[in-house]
Amino acid sequence: MVRKHILWFKEIDKSLTGQVGGKGANLGELANSGFPVPYGFVITADAYFYFLKFNKLQDKIKELLKGLDIEDTKKLKEVSQKVRSLIKHGKFPPDLAKEIIRHYHDLEVEERRFYQGLGLFEELGLVLKRVIYSPLVAVRSSATAEDLPGASFAGQQETYLNVKGEHNLLVAVRNCFASLFTERAIYYRERQGFDHFKVGLAAVVQRMVQAEKSGIAFTVDPVTENKNVMVIEAIWGLGEYIVGGKVTPDHYEVDKTSLVVIKKQVNTQKVALVKKGARNVEIKLDHKKGSMQKLSDKEIVELALIIRKIEQHYFFPQDIEWAIEKGRIYIVQSRPITTLGEKQTTYKAAVAGKKPLVVGSPASPGIGVGPAKIVLSPKEIGKIEKGDILVAPATNPDYVPAMKKAAAIITERGGRTSHAAIVSRELGIPAVVGAQDALKKIKEGIIVTVIGSTGEVYEGRVKFKEDTKAYGTLHRTKTKIYVNLAEPHLAKKVASLPVDGVGLLRAEFMIADIGKHPKQFIKEGKQEEYIRRLEEGVYKIVKAFYPRPVVYRATDFKTNEYRHLKGGSKFEPQEENPMLGYRGALRYINDPEEFALELEMIKRIHKRGYHNLYLMIPFIRKPWELIEIRKILLRERVLSLPDFKLWIMVETPSVALTLEKFIEIGIDGVSIGTNDLTMLTLGVDRDNEKTAALYDERSTAVVELLERIVKTAKKHKITSSICGQAASDYPTIVERLIKAGITSVSVNPDVAEKTRHLIYNIEKKL
Repeated sequence: MVRKHILWFKEIDKSLTGQVGGKGANLGELANSGFPVPYGFVITADAYFYFLKFNKLQDKIKELLKGLDIEDTKKLKEVSQKVRSLIKHGKFPPDLAKEIIRHYHDLEVEERRFYQGLGLFEELGLVLKRVIYSPLVAVRSSATAEDLPGASFAGQQETYLNVKGEHNLLVAVRNCFASLFTERAIYYRERQGFDHFKVGLAAVVQRMVQAEKSGIAFTVDPVTENKNVMVIEAIWGLGEYIVGGKVTPDHYEVDKTSLVVIKKQVNTQKVALVKKGARNVEIKLDHKKGSMQKLSDKEIVELALIIRKIEQHYFFPQDIEWAIEKGRIYIVQSRPITTLGEKQTTYKAAVAGKKPLVVGSPASPGIGVGPAKIVLSPKEIGKIEKGDILVAPATNPDYVPAMKKAAAIITERGGRTSHAAIVSRELGIPAVVGAQDALKKIKEGIIVTVIGSTGEVYEGRVKFKEDTKAYGTLHRTKTKIYVNLAEPHLAKKVASLPVDGVGLLRAEFMIADIGKHPKQFIKEGKQEEYIRRLEEGVYKIVKAFYPRPVVYRATDFKTNEYRHLKGGSKFEPQEENPMLGYRGALRYINDPEEFALELEMIKRIHKRGYHNLYLMIPFIRKPWELIEIRKILLRERVLSLPDFKLWIMVETPSVALTLEKFIEIGIDGVSIGTNDLTMLTLGVDRDNEKTAALYDERSTAVVELLERIVKTAKKHKITSSICGQAASDYPTIVERLIKAGITSVSVNPDVAEKTRHLIYNIEKKL
């Protein structure tokens, strides 16, 4: 198969990361999934290697890098400049240059064709017009390492904005190629032991969005790791000033379920980066404009809905760049949040009446104590010794060597999505950002104590004690407290919590990580590989929690989600409403060979001696489906496994109202999925911002259904649990269900202790 030097977004999905890099793969994936992405193409890593070969650069670069001591800052800078100069003075192979220029001139026509095909032409405000042959584009570097899946190259290469004309485009692409050998990129690869020539550089060329407003969003609070809260930060103008910490953005927090804006922090912005002609220029904002709320409440909710859908698409929390042009939201980038899963601890000052020296936004948790060193530019990073507190106006990638040495970081500008915040979380270093007047109030050399989880900075060595608020960690409750879990790497940490097991083990994240449709494995005769990889993930969780029960929910991908797996488009139908379509129990009955892969995984884990793994069937609708499922389980010899239990999820009103029939057929327990049950009971699409306000688990009809389910389960002496948002969001619902006889609740790990405390007090009162 001949690999192409240039690919349009329509030709790209995440399976092509090795050719187009993470940035390019995500943009292609998002565009093809119908998200509003400025259209473009990717000059692949193959084109980069072709460029090096044409200019005979590889041996010259190897010679320059030979014997380099990366800790010698002066020498590293010298070598980096020489390598980049070689690349910047290289010539494009004529055929490659011609191909790049042709794609550039075709960009606007291709964008219209692509979005017409997706039915988004009018929604994105595209109009038929005379083709502009020299459009403004952004050129973004996208590093790739096909053979190095654990490598992360985020933020190490360059982006060029408002590029216009053939010559300027080729210069920008060549500069992107050269940015693979910046000092920080060379340093990173050498430290990680990566071969410099196994890492390629793809260049993404996109239509330039002239952002009136822009920013970054996280589908999980990156500081508290609260998965029920989405964080949006916004500024006027282009987004470079938010990442660079040049300005402190507005900060908004949105409840993920209800899309209610639960927190707004509006900050004054004094300058903005905007396009003037073909250049980006900094302009001053008057006080009235700068102090305004950047996004309207309507825009916050519209953006929150899009980013929630992106997380649902990827089955993993996302870090998303966005921009608004002429009132329309565009997604510029999306990448997984890589900093989740670290221990989060809160602290209280042990000294009564101690006031903080400065207060900013909490950016990275933990405590750092040491002498303050003020660094006003990257030229001064040599001042930082191991254990110092780095104090700066803001940071950029050139600060990273100093950041790695610091005990904590304080910046005067920036928000939780600034460079300082993101890198600090990646490094596990406490950080406070947007601490106004920090450079005035913190004197060079004084000892300061930085508490990243609250945003406070104290003078001196202030002792802190852990704020246990233990939520009754030692309290015993009759109602069992289970957790929802999806990521194997968190198993040990979550298993250390005072919980009774896993009430909902979602496999979708693991399968999304595998990346290929199970039927594609079957078609290729590679069922064993699929089973083994699924078993690896589930085994980590089962082992960590043994002997506590782990309830594995069989995969509940919907057809649109399955289509995004490699090979999925060949096996999945297009559905108008996948939420109500071909999913859950019906899939297992119609595709028993696919279902058998999961059942084989369960049998293998039981064979290892771990009998605490149960099975739960999602989105079941009719009693006959349960009969057919049990036949499959009998045929596959799963029902006879030692201590095995079969649960079903109650997500449809039909099951809630006829539960006794399902119990008669044979189940050991039920778990209520309040999200789908609420949606189907109220007739509300929870992903639609126009109807989201009607979605409420506290509605009388929903609560009465919940009570009916629990009472029926109690009457027939089977387990009843609840695993939707209501279990952690609404104490009044929990109290009513405990009165009705519910046996367990399953909540996200971050609220497990709080929920135990809540239930302890409810049971005590009753």
